[in-house]
Amino acid sequence: MRSFGDVFDLYLTRNVLASQRVFEAAARDSVRMVFSSSSSVYGEAEAYPTSEDTPPRPLSPYGITKLACEHLARATTASFGLDVVVLRYFNAYGPRQRPDMAFTRIAFALAEDRPWDLFGDGEQTRSFTYVSDVVDATIIAMDRGSRTYNVGGGTEVSMRTAIGLFEQLAGRALDVREHPAIPGDQRRTKADTTRIHAELGWQPTTELADGLRAQWEWAAARVAAR
Repeated sequence: MRSFGDVFDLYLTRNVLASQRVFEAAARDSVRMVFSSSSSVYGEAEAYPTSEDTPPRPLSPYGITKLACEHLARATTASFGLDVVVLRYFNAYGPRQRPDMAFTRIAFALAEDRPWDLFGDGEQTRSFTYVSDVVDATIIAMDRGSRTYNVGGGTEVSMRTAIGLFEQLAGRALDVREHPAIPGDQRRTKADTTRIHAELGWQPTTELADGLRAQWEWAAARVAAR
């Protein structure tokens, strides 16, 4: 996800400014809300798995703006009584994912039999989290959450491992074109979800292989229907 350079204004507008307006409106109207933050706030984390108490050290402007939003939420709570729960999502994926995200691009590249661009060596790892697990965590947090929680998948895998799983589903090899890593890209994320499990009873239930199958079948069906 590129957030340095000329796209930075978009992150300021769509993250910081937009969130500030929503926070103030929610506080004014006494509306409870969940703020969608990101594992990107941790950046180069001190420990893995990474707990919510880990000092955030974002490496990208995107992560910096997400952390700024968290500070705005706390400030609005202190000054205006905002009722907010903060969720730090770890790499959500699944059918209908944004077209610029890695798994969507992989699935469509395989379905259309075209090359795919890999940034970095492919050994970077993530706690990929299936969309239905993200939705369940958000609903539970909205209902009875009270602070900041990690929402992460139970399995940490590398990008190359995920590519291999997609290739098995597609029955063909992905034509990978390798490029240097994107500045600000985290080398690793691994969620410690002890807090949300202990306090809210949430844990991920979708295995990565099952989630990738659903995303592959969705992409393949879209391509076949053209």
